[in-house]
Amino acid sequence: MGTESQEPARELSVSAANIESRLTEISHDVWEHLLVEIPQIRVDDVVEGILLASVKENIATLLHIFENDIPLEDLEGPAAANEHARRLAQRDIPVSVLIRAYRVGHWRFLQWCLDELAREGADDVVSAAANRRMLKVSFGYFDSITEHVIEVYYLERERWLLGRTAKRAARVRDILAEKEVDLDSAEAALGYRLRQNHLGFAAWLPALTQGEAGLARLDRLTHEMAKELNCPARPLFIPRDEGLAWAWLPFGSHSEVSWERLSSVVERGEPSVQVCAGSVQHGIEGFRSTNREALRAQELATAASPGHWLTAYSQVAPVALMCKNLPDLRNWVGRILGPLAVDNEQCAQLRATLQDFLTTGCSYTATASNEILHKNTVHYRIRKAEKIMGHSVQAGHADLAVALLAVKYLGSTVMQPSGGGTEVRQRSGSPRHRH
Repeated sequence: MGTESQEPARELSVSAANIESRLTEISHDVWEHLLVEIPQIRVDDVVEGILLASVKENIATLLHIFENDIPLEDLEGPAAANEHARRLAQRDIPVSVLIRAYRVGHWRFLQWCLDELAREGADDVVSAAANRRMLKVSFGYFDSITEHVIEVYYLERERWLLGRTAKRAARVRDILAEKEVDLDSAEAALGYRLRQNHLGFAAWLPALTQGEAGLARLDRLTHEMAKELNCPARPLFIPRDEGLAWAWLPFGSHSEVSWERLSSVVERGEPSVQVCAGSVQHGIEGFRSTNREALRAQELATAASPGHWLTAYSQVAPVALMCKNLPDLRNWVGRILGPLAVDNEQCAQLRATLQDFLTTGCSYTATASNEILHKNTVHYRIRKAEKIMGHSVQAGHADLAVALLAVKYLGSTVMQPSGGGTEVRQRSGSPRHRH
């Protein structure tokens, strides 16, 4: 390497040595800046002390990299940084707070570095090159260390959730098994009020990639759903395994649920998750019943092809109760719909119009409005569907509605395969339906 190309590295090394001589002062400045800028990080004296140690260790490590031109590969997180991430996870501080702390702290530290480089008085070319080098290395370091502490956070969150909820899980099992329960002691142990309205649900990640902390993700999603629905207290979250949890949202005296809002939270927050919800019910019996409904909805959701972000028992109850015997359900759907149960695009279009038609009380006008179609097109589709099924819509109206509901929520699981290799596409153009 030539002298000119070495000059920026030497300039950065000298500046780093000067900054290191003021390590304690600079670390305190960055730490105090974090406490002011990010109120959520002010947890208690112990955690704030660990944060200061983390700031000091990170700065010392980065300065050492500057001074000695050390490559960033195979960096391990400083011990205090790891411990700070674990403490935030244990105290339910969102991981976004941890990430923001690194961004804000990085910027404050850069100001000290830029000021020191300016004081060195190098010529413009060398100064600019040293600045670029400093920025490249520091951003590389903080990118690497942030990824590392996020992983530490989620692993600790997983461990903490499992440990903290072991006793609560045992108490919930007793309640669901309808054992004799003292409500006062049960509520105290659970940290959750049983004498109110509840919405129970099951949530799971169908597939976990290596290193993912599934329970922490499900726990975060549970709290986001509670916040979206304006629940008056914290939800009750009970892990079942590393990628499955049962939960209850506290509704107090309210009973209305916006399924559209709930679905948007699931899709926006964890698009790979599946959530099955019961209905809002009251008291300890309601606590049990809404959980049973969520599990019935889960049986339907796991059998469905394609899957769903959100399955509400109240919307699928007749089909959920029939899911115990899928071969018989498929045969029954075939008898009701006939060739209209074939899994292809044309039949999917006719089924959708037919379902809207039944939902609107067999109103051609309302169906045309819902589907943004001409009224004559609706007439044509209904006649064509009747011809394919071999009977009128009015014949077996109730059975027809349930069969169409089964196809809507179970998809190809209860349909006949398309003949001749016909390409199958979902009506929405998406691999998953939203409710």
